[in-house]
Amino acid sequence: MAETYSFFTSKELRPQGWLRRQLKLQAEGLCGNLDKVWPDVRDSAWIGGSREGWERVPYWLDGCVPLAYLLEDDDLIARVGRYIDCILERQEPDGWICPVPQCDRKKYDAWAILLLSKVLVRYYECAGDSRIPDALCRMLRNFYNLLRAEEMTLGKWGSYRWFEGFPALRLLWRLSPEPWIRELAMLLREKGKDYRTAEEQWKRPLNRWTRDTHIVNLCEMLKSEILSCDLLGEQESGLAEHFYQLLYAYNGTAVGTFTGDECLSGTSPTQGTELCAVVELMDSMEQLYAYTGNPVWAERLERVAFNALPAAISEDMWKHQYVQMVNQIDCTPFPGRSHFRTNNSEAHLFGLEPHFGCCTANFGQGWPKLTLSSFLRSADGVVSAVPVPASVQTEWKGVPVTVSLDTEYPFRNTFVYRVEAGADTDFALSVRIPSFAKRLSVNGKACRRQAMLSFRGFAKGTTELRIAFEVEPVLERRPDRMYCLRRGSLVFALPIASESAVVEYEKNGVERKFPYCDYHIRGTGDWNVALTGRQFRVEECAVGEIPFSGSQPPLRIAARLCHIDWGLEDGFETVCARVPQSRKPLDEPRERILIPYGCARLRMTELPLVRPD
Repeated sequence: MAETYSFFTSKELRPQGWLRRQLKLQAEGLCGNLDKVWPDVRDSAWIGGSREGWERVPYWLDGCVPLAYLLEDDDLIARVGRYIDCILERQEPDGWICPVPQCDRKKYDAWAILLLSKVLVRYYECAGDSRIPDALCRMLRNFYNLLRAEEMTLGKWGSYRWFEGFPALRLLWRLSPEPWIRELAMLLREKGKDYRTAEEQWKRPLNRWTRDTHIVNLCEMLKSEILSCDLLGEQESGLAEHFYQLLYAYNGTAVGTFTGDECLSGTSPTQGTELCAVVELMDSMEQLYAYTGNPVWAERLERVAFNALPAAISEDMWKHQYVQMVNQIDCTPFPGRSHFRTNNSEAHLFGLEPHFGCCTANFGQGWPKLTLSSFLRSADGVVSAVPVPASVQTEWKGVPVTVSLDTEYPFRNTFVYRVEAGADTDFALSVRIPSFAKRLSVNGKACRRQAMLSFRGFAKGTTELRIAFEVEPVLERRPDRMYCLRRGSLVFALPIASESAVVEYEKNGVERKFPYCDYHIRGTGDWNVALTGRQFRVEECAVGEIPFSGSQPPLRIAARLCHIDWGLEDGFETVCARVPQSRKPLDEPRERILIPYGCARLRMTELPLVRPD
């Protein structure tokens, strides 16, 4: 196994450049205001209200806590702190912490306990709150006693997400290695789902809802072995890679996700991918890279983070989709039956809580956790894992060291690292170089491409390192003789002209009002096109205040396209056919502009290649 890394905290890391602007958009949008506008957080039973008292507040805190501390936003810090205070104040003498009476504990799904445990670990890392270790210890010891006495079960969701309690168990073991901690770890694994028994179900998606094929379960599951093996005294065996390869072969998308609306849906570019699955897949990949040191996980992470994550959220980050489609020509309700396997006809709308509210609460973890994965701690210093603009302050053998990265990656491929050392030091900075990098140079000198560049030993003061590489547009094969255009970690798509309608209403006591209303986005432009060659022209534009802007994208690629008779999915007027009904060109090729997938809310991404140059 390669070197293992560990995460810095939000006290040590700071976002910069476009990444900070993206986090500010999130704080000013839905995630940063959910406690003001959404009853399931604003009036939650977790803080003494009457609304949902299970996963939604912990989901929201899982993203909003690191967001608040990364931005040093005093108001947001105070607001998330109020929720933590309310939760801790309501903890019962026996350690029980969830907002249900004792008579209902046995039927309460333990997923909320597992989720809250990792939220409290995150808050402890961010705030340094001395109350957290004791609260966690009492909470999980109570959970252990209830499980052992069979006075409680893991529940349906808890049994599929049993491993999510291990970050808290590892913290408690590090602070005080008591036998019950390891016993609880073994109990969770024993009572939890063994996903190896479900593999065959992933190969042939059905129009049936099951937890064995539920996309969010599976995206979380990828990290199960690496989260649990330490406490269970086992060696990592590569189970995550095995699961990933199997899932991707039968359900993979052009942007590195799996289809799942809500359950696995095959390889059609018109099936959906749930937003919860996007952010949970990112979280798994972040932890897999840190634990294994295998760069393939970091590269996969970039593809998901820079494409699927921004694509499913509006530019102002006030609206989101429940599911996104790779080939998405319209986002208005389906008349009659739904196109999706297990989601309703509105799951692809942009709004407050289309289809179901889990993604409303959960999508906020995406950008903050990516920021926390930018720099990682290594055995000999710091690793630049995901080269986004950020800085980290640390100490190496008593010497204070700050590493900052100035870059507009993934839109540009130049990187300026500045290492500020308080004294001469043998501190090492390692920089991960992606596999698609061409013509790598360091301080203007060409060098051989390698998976990791290492720079060891820095003099007192500031040392500057300039790294650059080139990236070429390439066509990647997709199922059914289709292709997608990729340049580095960015996938490109043809944007489709559209008209948007604001939809304000109230349903089940939840108000949709601008800016947290729903939007119907109707496609008005042509989309029935095919690629006609492999020659592309890249245009670099300014990276604006909105990094993933559709009207001002930071990159454009000119490609030659022609029209074809594509056709529609049977029974639908707003869903293109899975594959074109004809690949015969209808006109002469002409140059069209493709933009980053994450910038296009309506788009065609997987296209056929006809009459190639």
